[in-house]
Amino acid sequence: MNTYIRHARPDDFLELTALYSLPKVIAGTLQTPFPSEARWRARLAESAESRRVLVAVVDEKIVGNLGLHIEANVRRRHVGGLGMAVADDFHGRGIGSALMDAALDLADHWINLSRLELTVFCDNAPAIALYEKFGFVREGLLKRYAFRDGAYEDVITMARFNLSP
Repeated sequence: MNTYIRHARPDDFLELTALYSLPKVIAGTLQTPFPSEARWRARLAESAESRRVLVAVVDEKIVGNLGLHIEANVRRRHVGGLGMAVADDFHGRGIGSALMDAALDLADHWINLSRLELTVFCDNAPAIALYEKFGFVREGLLKRYAFRDGAYEDVITMARFNLSP
């Protein structure tokens, strides 16, 4: 499987709309069913220094996405937030690890972020294991954090620290 990571381009909006339409992606993220092509087109068209949008590509098809959002508040500019999704048929095939490798290299060696944070649904054991593999630690539990498939669900907050200069 030939996988590579690159920055998302404005013309990726159709593939990202399709990715965020998949059942496991919807269940594992804060996205809702039936994403709008117009919303993805606008999101990719706007340029922001505080956001990096990476995609994982296999055989010229986008199979994963990771957003790295840098805090705007001057007192929290050392912090980035992560959100990611992997296509349903590509779980367990190294796509999440490839996205995390690229994002952590960017955060640690180019943007100089010392704290990365994320939330993950408590029932998403594979994602939790992935984040722990990359040095994220559990910081807390947020009860009834998000409404998903007719019920309120809890999430775990996790963070990773880069303490090198």
